Amino acid sequence: MLDAEILARIQFAFTVSFHIIFPSFTIGLASFLFVLEAMWLRTRDDTYLALYKFWLKIFALAFGMGVVSGIVMSYQFGTNWGPFSEFTGGVIGPLMAYEVLSAFFLEAGFLGIMLFGLNRVGPKLHFLATTMVAVGTLFSAFWILSANSWMQTPDGYVIENGRAVVTSWIDAIFNPSFPYRLVHMVLAAYLTTAFVVGAVGALHLLRDRENRAARIMFSMAMWMAAIVAPIQIVAGDMHGLNTLEHQPAKVAAMEGHFETREGAPLILFGLPDMKAEETKYAIEIPKLGSMILTHDWDGKITGLKDFAPEDRPNAPIVFWTFRIMVGIGVLMALLGIASLIARFRHKLYDCTHLHRFALIMGPSGFVAILAGWFTTEVGRQPWVVYGLMRTSEAGSPVTATAIAGSLIAFVVVYSIVFGVGTAYILRAMNHDPRNAHVPTGEFLRAGGRQLAAHNNPQAGESSWIAALSCPTMPPLLPSRRR
Repeated sequence: MLDAEILARIQFAFTVSFHIIFPSFTIGLASFLFVLEAMWLRTRDDTYLALYKFWLKIFALAFGMGVVSGIVMSYQFGTNWGPFSEFTGGVIGPLMAYEVLSAFFLEAGFLGIMLFGLNRVGPKLHFLATTMVAVGTLFSAFWILSANSWMQTPDGYVIENGRAVVTSWIDAIFNPSFPYRLVHMVLAAYLTTAFVVGAVGALHLLRDRENRAARIMFSMAMWMAAIVAPIQIVAGDMHGLNTLEHQPAKVAAMEGHFETREGAPLILFGLPDMKAEETKYAIEIPKLGSMILTHDWDGKITGLKDFAPEDRPNAPIVFWTFRIMVGIGVLMALLGIASLIARFRHKLYDCTHLHRFALIMGPSGFVAILAGWFTTEVGRQPWVVYGLMRTSEAGSPVTATAIAGSLIAFVVVYSIVFGVGTAYILRAMNHDPRNAHVPTGEFLRAGGRQLAAHNNPQAGESSWIAALSCPTMPPLLPSRRR
């Protein structure tokens, strides 16, 4: 039977897994909206504005679900993890407050203008609102990653009366792993959005190769894949070297190494066995593991046997989630390379196989982020604050029955609420972006004030209601190729 600690961990893992999907999408999507509106202001090409309106509805839904799913986690700190909150409150509390003050307030302050103000404040001021929302999402990532990184590599603190007290906010915020985690996560968010946008563009290109809006979406997404995916691989390597320095047990679990070796092989696949203390059926490449981790063919890699059994993370979970993340990253890079080849051959919009590959890869960013998050968090165990507080010491005196009841409630409510929200987003993506509401030339000449809305205010409101409503879902594929 599961005890209270395991149930509390499962509950937090469940809620944070739901939550991380939406911010990782909106971080990239806000920047994408910024680029689309900038291109529209520069070129006055209504296709960019149609794409902006198309993705704005999706952004609003994802943003709302991200906010709702994030609120629940804050309550869990108090209900399930009271000792952790008491120990880290002087560090984590202010960092979370800074996120609200500098990021959430910025997003909330300009989100209404972004969603409903284009025909009221004018294009340039509306663009400022879009910019502020995009900046706010990056600020949010900054503070959340700082807090999480401090739990991984705590710095700038002293322990007073059993609590962590900050001695240097610079050291606490910019702790040793924070820069690497921030870059890695932001690039992951951009790639996640790019592959969603690319999949939607590919879907509409499969229906109609002459769909200009779909062409723009697909082209921009493939540029992002071709440029950012290789950069992410380099950033991931740097992050891995930082993890090796500060959390060697996590790296040993990721690589499946139980024995400390010089010139360690790269284990491609295998079955780590915690009881037998070995990775069974390992498929290895000699010395490549040391070369990747230490940049030396004969570099020394510390194995899990060098750590006390109670200090070892769960190697099978960390081993496989890490490989899922890396495997998807390689597929992303391959799609980027394939798109470059097709682009140089002037076949980017005509290659059906490339479009189908991109469509399949649509959800890959979410899977990679979840796999990477599991690798990071499970690999930190048995510590909730690495080297300072064990997870077994962080739980509140709550019964397993109470936690199990709330966990079941979360599963039921989340499945209904977020299932419906996700279905609505998919339905909106299925709609042809060319049908998005675009203001008329009179609107542009009036500097953003729609003349019809000036003469009839209700008309302006109804146009926005129509723009934000989800149209009837068209068939998945056309009956004939145009």
